[in-house]
Amino acid sequence: MQHPVSLDDICRAAPLLAGIVSRTPVLENHDVNAMLGGRLLLKAENFQRTGAFKIRGAYHRMLQMTPAERGRGAVTYSSGNHALGVALAAQLLGSSAVIVMPSDVPEAKMQAVRKLGAKIVTFERDQQESGDIVARIQAETGRLEVPPSAHALVLAGAGTAALELLEDSGGLDSVVVPCGGGGLTAATAVVMAEAAPKVQVFAAEPVLFDDTRRSLEAGRRVANPKGQRTICDAIMTPIPNAVTFPINQALLAGAVVVSDAEVRAAMRFAFDHFKIVTEPGAVVGLAAILNGRVPIADRVVATILTGGNISAARFAALLEAS
Repeated sequence: MQHPVSLDDICRAAPLLAGIVSRTPVLENHDVNAMLGGRLLLKAENFQRTGAFKIRGAYHRMLQMTPAERGRGAVTYSSGNHALGVALAAQLLGSSAVIVMPSDVPEAKMQAVRKLGAKIVTFERDQQESGDIVARIQAETGRLEVPPSAHALVLAGAGTAALELLEDSGGLDSVVVPCGGGGLTAATAVVMAEAAPKVQVFAAEPVLFDDTRRSLEAGRRVANPKGQRTICDAIMTPIPNAVTFPINQALLAGAVVVSDAEVRAAMRFAFDHFKIVTEPGAVVGLAAILNGRVPIADRVVATILTGGNISAARFAALLEAS
C-alpha cells in the first residue's frame, strides 16, 4: 500500500527545517532503567520551539505556500499546540493566521497564540463542527487551510521528530506515540516501517478519547461520544482523520489507553526523574509504559513527549492531584 507520506518525504523535509526547529534531546535516566528493567527513552519535544512538535509540520506545509497564498494567510483548527506552530510559521514567513479553537482550551494557550500575532475564532466543542467554521473562513477570505495532521506536507514535517529519535537512540524495540488526530503516530509508523521495520509503534490515548484504538478494532473510523472530557486537552480529537487512519491501520502494532490518574502520575514521574515540565497529553505514552500497557523489560522503548504548554498553576495542580 502506498501512503501519502514516505521516508524519503520525511528525509527531504529535515534539511528544510534545519535552523527553524530544534533537534530536541533524547533523555535517559539509568536509575529509571534499573527500576523498569529496560531502557526508557524520552524524545523531549516539550523543549521544541513553541513548546511542542507541531511547528515541524506547520512550518513545512507553510514553507510551500505561493507568494499569493502567503499574502492571504493560513487558517486552521487547533486546541493549542498546532495553533502555536501555525502562528509562529506565519510570523517567520511573513504571512498571517486565523486559528479556530474550542472555547474550553486553557487560557494560557490562547494567550500564547495571540502573542504570536494570530487571530482566534472560538467555537463550542460539543455544539459546533470546527471544519464548518474553517470552511466558512476559507470561503470568505481565501486563506489556505493548514490542517493539524491531514496533509502530506504536515506529516512529512512531523515525521522528522521520529527520524531524529531513530538516529539518536542507537536501536529501538518499540515507540509509543501520544495520539490525537494521529499525524505524529502515522509519521512515526512510516519512519519505523521503512527504516527499522522490526520496531513496533503503538498509539497511546486517554480514556474516553480512544477513537484510534476503537477504530483499529472495528476496521473503520469510529468517533468519540460527545460531551466527554479528559485532562489531555491537546489530544481531545473527535475521530481519526481520513488521511492518517489508513496509515495507522496498516502499520501500527496496536493502540493502548490510559486514565487521567495515570497521566497525572506520569507527569509527576517525568518531573521527579527527568526534571521536566510536560502537558497531560504529552505523557500518555509514558503513562502506558509505566503501567505495563507496552512491555519494557529487557527492551528499548521510547516515547515522544509531544509538548510542554501548560501554565505553572495548572501543572502544580495536576501534580498535587497525583
